[in-house]
Formats: sequence, structure tokens, C-alpha cells
Amino acid sequence: MRKVRLTAFASVGALALSGCAGTTTPPVVPGQAQAITPEEKQQGAQAHPQLVAEFGGSYEGPGADYVQQVGQNIATQSGLANAQSAYTVTLLNSPVNNAFAIPGGYIYTTRQLVGLMDNEAELAAVLGHEVGHVAARHSQSRQKAAQQNSILGVLGSVLSGVLLGNSALGQIGQQVAQTGSQLLTLGYSRSQERQADDLGVAYLSSAGYDPRAMGTVLRSLAEQNALDARLTGRGDTNVPEWASTHPDPASRVNEALAEAQGMPGNVTNRDVFLSRINGMMYGDDPKQGVVNGSTFIHPVFGFQFRAPDGYFMVNGTQAVTITGQTGKAQLTTRPYGNNLDSYIRAAFADLTPQGQQNIVPQAIQRTTVNGIEAAYGQARVNNGQSNVEVTVFAYEFSNDQAFHFLTITPVGQTATFNPMFNSMRRISSAEANAVKPRKVSVVTVKSGDTIRSLAKRMAYDNAQLERFLVLNSLDPNATLRAGKKVKIVTY
Repeated sequence: MRKVRLTAFASVGALALSGCAGTTTPPVVPGQAQAITPEEKQQGAQAHPQLVAEFGGSYEGPGADYVQQVGQNIATQSGLANAQSAYTVTLLNSPVNNAFAIPGGYIYTTRQLVGLMDNEAELAAVLGHEVGHVAARHSQSRQKAAQQNSILGVLGSVLSGVLLGNSALGQIGQQVAQTGSQLLTLGYSRSQERQADDLGVAYLSSAGYDPRAMGTVLRSLAEQNALDARLTGRGDTNVPEWASTHPDPASRVNEALAEAQGMPGNVTNRDVFLSRINGMMYGDDPKQGVVNGSTFIHPVFGFQFRAPDGYFMVNGTQAVTITGQTGKAQLTTRPYGNNLDSYIRAAFADLTPQGQQNIVPQAIQRTTVNGIEAAYGQARVNNGQSNVEVTVFAYEFSNDQAFHFLTITPVGQTATFNPMFNSMRRISSAEANAVKPRKVSVVTVKSGDTIRSLAKRMAYDNAQLERFLVLNSLDPNATLRAGKKVKIVTY
């Protein structure tokens, strides 16, 4: 989907790092170069603009400079470069929990993941973990093993290959499930994760931070992961975000806490952190469309649709993913030349592995959906074990703009998505103007406030208590002390 940058806000003041000038020698990583090489710098510089665009652009709210300073401070602990100016730290305008770093001194985290954190030490822990992957040259070893030709790998949509098996088409399904950044962080081995955790803990300690922050932020990620799974009705706790590309955060909590035992450092800067993220956008940016339960609405493009019952949606900057037990789908777009038949054939061709014969629809049917000109085509493909049906259902919104659903189901089950196909409609200006962004609001607990009374202020119509507890790393039986600061999500 179209990427839109937010209007810049006033920058924040200097970072309060009193007590963070640690003297611990940064850890020596086997195989680590003495410095960022010119080749790595060039490689990262080439990848950086596309990665930023893929995640909705850089977020330029009041917390962006703060995140940059924290990231540069923790990155110098790695020994890859001593000057903070050697590192480019970007806060991404994305509603998914993600963080990554690439060779050349480029470090990223999303505003959503920052909103989940409780203090500055946890922010440094996540960014330090990602720098640890770079310092240990984990991405290079994966790229070599995968015979990758570029740092970005395959860009595209977000369909998984679960229904497509391991055939050539199945491999395409798996490849398009991986955005550029996910390829950079996908497939870390258990030992690589443990090493990155250990390096992050060491970086925290050498910077003067509480090294236990690695364990506590991993716990928050695991709890958010589990909550997401419950809210979407899934039986597992895997999500296509940071927690899944970095395997099993729950099992790593105790290991990270044990690694931190006895290490120096006690700074968390909680109050500074909360003041800097107060007002940061949380969840979907309306300019990129909003998921609200089973409904997706895009106020900029002026449309709305509903996912089938029992399916959940994830909004990305290039596509909306719709996933359920009997099929997977995405809503996306491609260049349109005022011809739906050509558009649909091109969408099928986009799925074809390079060097192989194009996947083509059996026929293209024209129709109208809620007054919108539409067309659809279907192809049957063998995944090596059985046949699956691939459907492209496209809508013409103007002479130069169309959108389409791409669905993959077992043969005979495409009708599962018929209610979704038929739900696409234009929205009025009033409906578009009613879509408001959510934000993180830091509030001070007053006498008489309870967990439940504060949770009722969360800007959600379901799971308010559960969301509040995870957002603040609180136990359901915890007692809030007057004067304590907590986070809630408001409009």
C-alpha cells in the first residue's frame, strides 16, 4: 500500500544519560572486523531507503531523536565503530513489533515496539541485540548459506507458502511472505539468538544500563505475542513480526536474566523514556489504513472491506494480509492502465517464478461490487502434493487506480472468501474523517485508581484489561501506587 511520511514534530532535547558512562570493555566477537568496512557501509546505504519505505517511512514524532541517541549510544559498545555518527538509527512508522540492523551501521525499530517497552534500558536492549547480530556477522552467514545476491532479497507481498508446499510455486509463496527486513532477520539459529542476547546484555552493562532489561523486554514480547494469538483466535503464538523472526522469546527470558546476574549497571531512565514516547502513535496509521476487528478501512483511498469470520488481518505498508484455517489472502495493488483483464493477468504473472511459464487464469469474469467495476480470475496449481486454487479479484477505483485480492485455498474452498470479495465498498467523506489514530498516553496514577479503572480508558472495544497489563508489564493482581506513571492507549 502507499507509504506516507508523517509531518515532523518538534525535536526532543538532549538525552539524559547520567550514570550511563560505563567502563566495562565491550565484548570481543569471534570473526568480528575491527571496524565497519567501506563495502558494508555502501551495502547498507543502498538498502536503507528501500527498507525505510517498506516500513511506512521514518516516524518523525518527538521520540525519533531520542531513539536515535539511545541507539547510537548502545551501538558504540559493540566496537564496530567508536563514533556515534557512524550509526544511522531510524524509528519506523510501522504498527508491527519489529527491530533489525544491517551491516554498515544501520539500526531500526518500529514505533509499535518502542511503545511496548517500559524504559530506556529496554530500548537499548532491543537495539543492542540487533547490533549484536551484525557484530557477529550472522546476516552474512545466512546470506551465504541462502546464496542471496543482495541484502534485501525478495520484496513483495505477505502470503505464506503453507498451502503451497515446497514446489517452485510454494517457494514463491514463502519468498513473498518475507519483506526485505524479515529476510534480514529470518532464520536465526538458536545459537545465534543466544549470542545476540548475550552481546546485548554485555552492551547494556558496558553502557551503564541495567543488564536485566534484555530479559524483561523479551518477557514483554512473549506476552504480547501470546495476547495477539488469543485475540486473533489462533492456537499457536507465532506472529509474522519481531517475535517470530527471532525464535521463541519466552524460552530466552530466564537465560537472559541469568546472563545479567552479577553484571554492573543499574540505569533504566524510566521517567525520561516515558516522557519521550508520550503521544507517540500506536497501532495503524490512518494514512496507511486501519484494521478494526474484522474490518479494514482506508480513509485516504476511500474504501472498506470485511475479512471472513474467524480470519485475522495484519496491515503492512505493501499489503493487508488475511489469514485463516482454510486459506490465506492479501489485498494489494500494482500499476493500472484502465484495463482490468490485463491487470489480473499481470497479477498472476507476478506470482510466476523467474524463468518458468506464466501462471494464467482459466478465464476472467466481469462483475460489479457495490457499484464498483470488478473482475476476477482463477488458476489451479499443483503444489507437489495436491492442487490449490489461486484467485485474483480486482476492483477499478479510477482510470489509473485498482486494488486486488489475491487468495490461495485448497481446491473447492475459494468461496470462503466470497463474503470478503462482496464486502468491498467506497466510504463517504464523513466515514473517512471519522478514522482517528491511536496514541500512547502516559498518565500518573491518582489515589483511587486501579488497574481495571485505568484499563477502561484504553481505546479498544475488546480486551482492554489484557492490553493494559501487557502494555505496562503488570500482573493482574498488582496494586498501583499513586504517583506511578503508566501507559494507556487513547485516540
